[in-house]
Amino acid sequence: MTKRLSNTTIANVPAAIPSYDRRAVTPGIVHLGVGAFHRAHQAAYVDACLANGESDWGIVGVSLRSPDTRDALEPQDGLYTLAIRDSAGEQLQVIGSIQSLLVAPEDPSAVLAALTDPRTRIVTLTITEKAYLRAADGTLDGAHPDIIHDLANPGSPKTAHGFLAEALARRRIAGTPPFTVLCCDNLPANGATLHRLLIEFAKLRDADLARHVADGVAFPSSMVDRIVPATTDADRARVADELGVEDAWPVMTEPFRQWVIEDRFPTGRPAWDKFGVTMVEDVGPFEDMKLRLLNGAHSGIAYLGLLAGHATVDRAFADPAIRQFVDRLWTEAIPTLPQDAGLDPIPYTAELAQRFSNTALAHRTAQIANDGSQKLPQRIVASALARLKAGLLPEHLSLVVAAWIAACAARGGPLPEGHFTDPLDAALGDLFGRNLPTATMAEAVFDLAGFAMGHADRRTLIELVATHLVRFKQGGPKLALAALGIGSKSGTAG
Repeated sequence: MTKRLSNTTIANVPAAIPSYDRRAVTPGIVHLGVGAFHRAHQAAYVDACLANGESDWGIVGVSLRSPDTRDALEPQDGLYTLAIRDSAGEQLQVIGSIQSLLVAPEDPSAVLAALTDPRTRIVTLTITEKAYLRAADGTLDGAHPDIIHDLANPGSPKTAHGFLAEALARRRIAGTPPFTVLCCDNLPANGATLHRLLIEFAKLRDADLARHVADGVAFPSSMVDRIVPATTDADRARVADELGVEDAWPVMTEPFRQWVIEDRFPTGRPAWDKFGVTMVEDVGPFEDMKLRLLNGAHSGIAYLGLLAGHATVDRAFADPAIRQFVDRLWTEAIPTLPQDAGLDPIPYTAELAQRFSNTALAHRTAQIANDGSQKLPQRIVASALARLKAGLLPEHLSLVVAAWIAACAARGGPLPEGHFTDPLDAALGDLFGRNLPTATMAEAVFDLAGFAMGHADRRTLIELVATHLVRFKQGGPKLALAALGIGSKSGTAG
């Protein structure tokens, strides 16, 4: 039987391994949402800092829902393999920055103990957009069952809001300085957004706690970027063969990585800037460029790719029609970016094109397609509304919204590898089953998802989306793209 990767077997693996003594590392960071992205991104940056002698920044990883990551990594002493892949080959690196792993539903008191530990000075989060529990207007969904539970049971919370609020309350009573909260999810102004949501949550508990969160806790915003496809059994087998030991959950990623952070850490931070992290005063322009150009294009590729039968990003992007669409999408989105922030979007999109063409990643379109109702507002709708405000039509941006709706509706039919999900699935299913006129249905979806609520150009955007939807229904993505002058004899979309 093949041995597992662990502290006792690591010395003999043919890969880069931690150069520091893991026994000398002490925890300084608690991370909520210890999934594949965190392990390919923030944990790898922290690993470099530990190798540089900053031994007080070890990570306590917390899963808010599933025990899967803990079950995979605990027998491996928290070690895992980062497989950095491109078309030229693969490099393996064993990451050792995660010291321990907790599962919140099993032992919330252990999570609170880690959060209230005076050595914890930073709490980072990658919990996905839907876990912030926002209502359609962007405020905290105070009627959500988990929020109601956390308000009634502060000592055994379920949500990130509940854990953060209770830990900050306990630290305040104990005279321990508050930790810095560093959001790493794809939310607009993610630090400010989480700060506002946590203040709203704290107000439902205690006015003094809300003031403490508002005035005494730092919430710098950040922008993260690295493509991390889901790990497959074939990936596990290949990594085990190369290492000579079994790794239950290696992480696949690309060579590119980026992290931009607002430099506000009252109780200190790792020297991330020594390892490529950009520390800035305002992360907003970088965030806008990434959300609107990378994430927006990813969503367009995902939904068009699924409808056209392309299972991975590289295959979809190799489709001439989809590639032409993405180029036009970028042309629409670039003018909506801040014009005086020193951004350079043309080289950025050229680099994105190379990343999307990476055949080694096999990044599944269905993986990107998940949770579109939560992702599209910042990736696509914001750009579309900015164009409308400027008197310009968002023809390609609005098509992405229509492609999402069409892909959601097509999941009951022959949509190859289209097993993606959305928080609104039940309500969307009911809506699609009502056989409404296309324009009425488009407006109902906008209402359901809360897209562009209260915006002066909302009606125009709905009409554009409805027009695209008619074409999707009549002739699939081929007709929808052809109506925009996209497609040729070599194109295969549709």
